[in-house]
Amino acid sequence: MKRKRQQKILEIIANNIVLTQDDIQNLLLAAGFKVTQSTVSRDIKELRLIKGHDAAGNYRYVSSEIRDTDKQSFAHYREIFSRYTTSVDYALNDVVIKCVAGMASSVCVALDAMYNDMMLGTIAGDDTIFIVTRSEAQAMQLTNELKKMM
Repeated sequence: MKRKRQQKILEIIANNIVLTQDDIQNLLLAAGFKVTQSTVSRDIKELRLIKGHDAAGNYRYVSSEIRDTDKQSFAHYREIFSRYTTSVDYALNDVVIKCVAGMASSVCVALDAMYNDMMLGTIAGDDTIFIVTRSEAQAMQLTNELKKMM
């Protein structure tokens, strides 16, 4: 049941402009799924859904994962990064990225998808992302690549 429900959520966000968990819950209820807000919240977290802009510029829930069958590509993530990032710098093996207020989470998801192999971990706040790499050399390399995208 969980898998079917989560598939339905992905279908819902692909076909509707969904802004809130309440919208998802109501559309699931209309489709015959008996769900609570806490279940929807857990599903959103497990599916790694984020609020971001779609190709048409609408702000809505979108999937953070790239699927081969989707037309979504790294180009979309590069656009998110370049549009909402204001600065990138590093010290030792840490990279700090400043973003437009409220967009650090979306930018962080894009970075996780594009550069996961270069990072030990990421933490996103409201307007700042903190990245830990394995070495200073990796931090410098990542910073240089990110600055090129800006």
